[in-house]
Amino acid sequence: MTSGPSNLGFYLSGGVLLLVCALKIPALVRRRHDTLLRAACLLLFSAAWLMILAAPDSIVGLNRLTGIPNIAAPVVYAMTIVFSGASLVLIINWRSAPPEQTRRSTRLCMTAYGLTALAVVALFWAGEAPVEQPTLFDAYYATTPFLREMIVLYLVAQGVTMTIASTLCWRWSGAVDGSLRAGLRILAPAYLIIVCYDVIRLTGVTARWTGHDLDYLVDQVSPLLAAPACLLGALGFAIPLIGPRAAETTRVLRQLRQLQPLWRTLRNVPTPSAVRVSLPWWRTPPAVLLTGRKTTLYDVLLALAPYYDPAIREAAYHSALRNGEADSRAAVTADAAMILVARERQRSTPGHLPDATHSLPWRAHDLVLLSQALASPTARNLSQHSVPSQKAAHHE
Repeated sequence: MTSGPSNLGFYLSGGVLLLVCALKIPALVRRRHDTLLRAACLLLFSAAWLMILAAPDSIVGLNRLTGIPNIAAPVVYAMTIVFSGASLVLIINWRSAPPEQTRRSTRLCMTAYGLTALAVVALFWAGEAPVEQPTLFDAYYATTPFLREMIVLYLVAQGVTMTIASTLCWRWSGAVDGSLRAGLRILAPAYLIIVCYDVIRLTGVTARWTGHDLDYLVDQVSPLLAAPACLLGALGFAIPLIGPRAAETTRVLRQLRQLQPLWRTLRNVPTPSAVRVSLPWWRTPPAVLLTGRKTTLYDVLLALAPYYDPAIREAAYHSALRNGEADSRAAVTADAAMILVARERQRSTPGHLPDATHSLPWRAHDLVLLSQALASPTARNLSQHSVPSQKAAHHE
């Protein structure tokens, strides 16, 4: 059985895995028929309980609670088999394949590993393990009939599964990119660590068969690999699951930051024809906040449209070209300068609309580019030179 220098590593790993699993429950409730999501939750759940039950204190506590010496052994080993099967099921559902083939492979895998877990339990009941061994069960009962077969069965089943999973993950990672590629590249070595764990324990078991004592491999060396393997596995599966959403959230936050100059400049401009809804940033999802902010900015730009002056835009455009800006960049800078002047004209003449023949027809703007242009000194300098002339014209 697994043990280690302390229980903290096992419980901490299990707690992290349960937390990740709990975060997926709302999505699982909404998408109950999503086989990929179900497989992911099964893997996270089985890995979490594997770590919790494999802690030395949990092993002793389970034995005491049931009154059956070493009952924790088949429980932990069966959970190990479930974790191995869940790993393959998730990989099967991850890969692009015809739905019928995926369902058939999933059913075959679940059946095979379910029967293997039942075989582990049956072999334990067929054998005799009267002496409690919370840390040296594998080595102590390595030569006991039925228990010997149970130990070899779970170690070989897990070792073979993890070898296949590691190979599939590494090969597949070369054909994908993004968060899925990152997750697969983490999973491949994580599964290899579990293979090393199985090999080390099998070495200790076979040493008993040949009359040698390598028990330290079972109770001291191999447990050191359990926690990092599970944590890397959880990370490898979590990154592809939460990666796209995290990337989208990052994109939204980046756009909100890029729109800050434009928002600070125009947020106080009145928009009589549009109703504004207050969206407190501390309790509004970033995507909703971005949509609301864009809507308000478009309403403001539309409200300023009667004050746009094509002459100012034309002058600002040629000035930006003389300053060395590219044509597309100069056009956005000219728009920004014209908008700044329009804002000042609206402030200086509230309720007074200029002659519509001097205003530009409304057109859509790239808000991010416009915001970046506002942040540049070029647009502000151009608008400052234009505003006095507008005020003078108004006083005349």
